[in-house]
Amino acid sequence: MMLGRFGGIPLVVKNLLIINILMLFADFVLSSSFNIQLTRILGLYYFESEFFRPYQFITHMFMHGGLAHLFFNMFALWMFGRVLESVWGSQRFLIYYFVTGLGAAVLHTFVNWIEISSMVNAANAFINTPSPELFSAFINNHISSPNRQVYDFIISWGDDPNNQAYITQAVTMVENSLRFKMNIPTVGASGAVFGVLLAFGMLFPNTKLMLLFPPIPIKAKYFVIAYGCIELYLGLTRPGSNIAHFAHLGGMLFGFLLIKYWQKNTRNFF
Repeated sequence: MMLGRFGGIPLVVKNLLIINILMLFADFVLSSSFNIQLTRILGLYYFESEFFRPYQFITHMFMHGGLAHLFFNMFALWMFGRVLESVWGSQRFLIYYFVTGLGAAVLHTFVNWIEISSMVNAANAFINTPSPELFSAFINNHISSPNRQVYDFIISWGDDPNNQAYITQAVTMVENSLRFKMNIPTVGASGAVFGVLLAFGMLFPNTKLMLLFPPIPIKAKYFVIAYGCIELYLGLTRPGSNIAHFAHLGGMLFGFLLIKYWQKNTRNFF
């Protein structure tokens, strides 16, 4: 999408762009030269993971999963963030950026807690009374796109449900799946960027954006509403996705609340 009428890169947006680009470069150099995975150190882990550190609520916003991930986030930050910073000023924009980024992490963690709690309960129920039926239910409800070997294992175990070797293997698979779920790091500035997008839609609702795919104009308010609905739908229907849809929604939600708070407590919003 293209705006075109706003120019220049204000201070905060410029520094955010530089920091994010440098962090991706540092991640590449350290990974290829010293086998140090910055994303596994600075990415946000679930709070019960052995790898979780409180500082990750901040640092994960400056890490990305690759060049494409970085490009789309930084392009949106440059496109919309420079407008907001020019209107709000650097201090208010910086506050907004971090509030939405942290809000995204909070909602993402909360949704993770709901999913993992359900997963833990199902795992405990299976481990207490292991059976092919409970194992199959655990896989279908909590594992995204299991491979064919898992289903072959369930069929084989179903033919001999009291086989201790099958039981031991199944318990190990459940425990490993739970551990894997807890130890997936979340990275990216997407939550804050979605907050920026929400703010642009609220401040400039009738500004027309030219989409790239398809190449049609759309008002900012409709674009934001559509994007939010898509993220909600994907978050509810694809809970095992590698994309943190509820982090995106969290950025938009906390951005909306902060803007409403500012509107209520200041005579002049800007």
